[in-house]
Amino acid sequence: MTASNIFEEHLDKNPANYVPLTPLSFLRRAAVVYSQHTAVIHGSRRYDWAECYRRCRRLASALHQRGIGPGDTVAVMAPNIPPTYEAHFGVPMTGAVLNALNTRLDAETIAFILQHGEAKILLTDTEFAPTIRSALQRLDRKIPVVDIDDPEGPGGERLGEIEYEDFLAGGDPDFDWRMPEDEWEAISLNYTSGTTGNPKGVVYHHRGAYLNAVGEIVVWSMGGQPTYLWTLPMFHCNGWCFPWTLAAMAGTNVCLRRISSKTIYDAIADHGVTHLSGAPIIMQMLLNATDEERRDFPQTVQMMTAAAPPPASVLARMQEQGIEVTHVYGLTEVYGPATVCAWHEDWDDLPIEEQAEKKSRQGVTYPVQEAVTVVDSDTLAEVPWDGETLGEVVMRGNITMKGYLKNPTETDKAFRGGWYHTGDLGVIHPDGYIQLKDRSKDIIISGGENISSIEIENVLYRHPAVAACGVVAIPDEKWGETPGAFVELNAGYEKTTAQDLIRHCRESMAHYKCPRHILFEAIPKTSTGKIQKFQLRERAKEIVREQGAK
Repeated sequence: MTASNIFEEHLDKNPANYVPLTPLSFLRRAAVVYSQHTAVIHGSRRYDWAECYRRCRRLASALHQRGIGPGDTVAVMAPNIPPTYEAHFGVPMTGAVLNALNTRLDAETIAFILQHGEAKILLTDTEFAPTIRSALQRLDRKIPVVDIDDPEGPGGERLGEIEYEDFLAGGDPDFDWRMPEDEWEAISLNYTSGTTGNPKGVVYHHRGAYLNAVGEIVVWSMGGQPTYLWTLPMFHCNGWCFPWTLAAMAGTNVCLRRISSKTIYDAIADHGVTHLSGAPIIMQMLLNATDEERRDFPQTVQMMTAAAPPPASVLARMQEQGIEVTHVYGLTEVYGPATVCAWHEDWDDLPIEEQAEKKSRQGVTYPVQEAVTVVDSDTLAEVPWDGETLGEVVMRGNITMKGYLKNPTETDKAFRGGWYHTGDLGVIHPDGYIQLKDRSKDIIISGGENISSIEIENVLYRHPAVAACGVVAIPDEKWGETPGAFVELNAGYEKTTAQDLIRHCRESMAHYKCPRHILFEAIPKTSTGKIQKFQLRERAKEIVREQGAK
């Protein structure tokens, strides 16, 4: 074959100049270069990168001995503990695919995931034995179980024939593990929340996992060897790819089985934590901690948060605590965070309210993702950069999923026109930064006017009394629907009334956008801290029915 140009002639890919990208290579490097640096801390236990590598190879070997190999699924039901971290390497080292299960799911959903993902073996923490037992009973086949009896856990029934440490002991610490032949091979399977119908299985590839692990380093300017506190569940988008990021940097993983104000402050103070991630609920834990729970620490801590943007009051209080906040946005389908509100130094001189306004934007794409923009959903034409024209947020690039497992219809729908369609609505500001306005299903249409629930929530969060809030449409005979807000109050603000908050909203936005109803109730959240709007919508309908019956 004649080369198309001189740069194609006898300049082919070969093993010396082309190796499929995989985050597994990060672990091998960390074990060689930083063998004695602490890799994992869990309670009183800690081990270095050399030992971490041996344990992951033992896990891979033990799985291989039981017939696990390329294309098989290995499920893990465990919190943020060492076995969950090790599974992020040990499972793909066999060529298998890791399916980290949400530990808060019910037995029926777990059973669906195990069946749909075709799990060949299950590693499960004994704390979750009741749920797992019920899930396994619902299956039409038997799945071998390896029990994890974590010394820091509450214990529980063993469902399998072997415990995790014994399982590892039977593995070879020098196991010759498998590099992927193609970086497009699947590395993990993550299921969406499944708020309507069964959850969808999102498939990640080695290339994307590698790139987003590096992307986190670049976006967050992570220098040196960070000490990372696991407040973000490792089952959520594979911990936003941070298990692999920490290996790339040979940092330290501080595992946290029980997340509370006290355990977070203790970990930061005792272990010199430099980075942590999580939903806004983590910030609320830190800010609402009692004097007995709070600890002083000398280092500045970096926190990455997604979901609701932090209001000015929260940013200011976090800075007072020595914690700097970075706002990101993403979805399970794009390996977790894929855009960031990239910060400019001159913004540091802005008043805190203006800084909060800047940080409320979802920003620009990660360097490892090709593009993010806002388009007309029908024509796919980009909307004007005016900060006002509403459209759908779409993405494309190397940290976009392979697709939905066994679901070609939804995969084709998600990738229509060569873009991944997020279903989120937003605008593009004149500087190119995008800002979410709502989920398409969360837009409130009142009297023919579109009202953004996120805009109302952002205003409510500026009030010092508001700890958490969720805004949804409440059915209304006259207007079709009107905004209603569910609110949780901060300690010390129990006397705050609905009228206080409505007045606050009217000072900051058009009156027609302001909530007509404010209800002080506990707000349902997912295990990752996201507010469950679908439950709030059902609650709103229930309230209307109750009022109509009176």
